[in-house]
Amino acid sequence: MPNIALELGKQAAQLGVNAAYGEQQDVDGVRLIPVALTWSGYGGGSDEAGNNGGGGGAYSVPVGAYIRRGDDIRFEPNIVSFLAVAIPFVWVAGRALSRVIRALKK
Repeated sequence: MPNIALELGKQAAQLGVNAAYGEQQDVDGVRLIPVALTWSGYGGGSDEAGNNGGGGGAYSVPVGAYIRRGDDIRFEPNIVSFLAVAIPFVWVAGRALSRVIRALKK
């Protein structure tokens, strides 16, 4: 069996900027470059009996696009993705903060 760590390393090297910024698209004279928030993780291990295993995963959230019209370049966010991430984050942060405040009052 080939060394899986080397294979994962080769594949992970391609994830960086290529995963966060998509290929440029030209639509009716307007240039679009999609942008995403990406992260990935891999792991593996073995024991004394020779059992081994590993796994990994990746996730990507589209956050918007850079749009170029003539000499004007601007970033347009993807509001739906922003709300899908922000609402649970604010809820968890608020709940954690309320528990910290409650613990400090005691």
